Amino acid sequence: MKKVRMLPAELAKNASVGPLDEDGVPIYDGPSKTQLKRESAALQNLGAALVELPADRLKKIDMPENLLVALLDTQRIHAHGARKRQMQLVGKLMRGVDPVPLQEAIDVVKGISAQAKAGQQRLEKLRQRIMASDGEFANLANDFPQADLQQLRQLRRNALKEIEQSKPPRAYRELFRQLRDLVEGPQVGAGDTAIDEPE
Repeated sequence: MKKVRMLPAELAKNASVGPLDEDGVPIYDGPSKTQLKRESAALQNLGAALVELPADRLKKIDMPENLLVALLDTQRIHAHGARKRQMQLVGKLMRGVDPVPLQEAIDVVKGISAQAKAGQQRLEKLRQRIMASDGEFANLANDFPQADLQQLRQLRRNALKEIEQSKPPRAYRELFRQLRDLVEGPQVGAGDTAIDEPE
């Protein structure tokens, strides 16, 4: 039997292109399979980023209860296969959720958002003013009556001594953390980096 070679125009004519309008032009019937896979992978990556957050941070983010439970369960699972299946579930649950607020919450935690950067700059300026002048504590007491001024003064003195003695800036960093807790509220959890102190 002789093989018949089809020309590209004939292939295009015989190919199924989906529904056509009255002029014979294909009608757009939704995103391609590749686009759907890209979106699904992006949602799974967002879910993986959420899993990496501390549990107390996750609970502060507005999300459906079933997604929160799945994320917390994923944090407790360490077996590779089980964790992979659980991440698939997280990805599936993420399809029904608006990802924009979740991404914004992650950006704030990582300090990527403009709001987080502005907050960090305000805290840095406040720390610089405190380091430059002891009189700044009066303004701090007016703005934050709950502030432990004695502890902040002690941290300032220790930070000045560290600078003078060329020691590592432990008190300087702790002063930043105390100011952050004062302005934003206490940060619970080890390794919590809502706004990390710049090096």
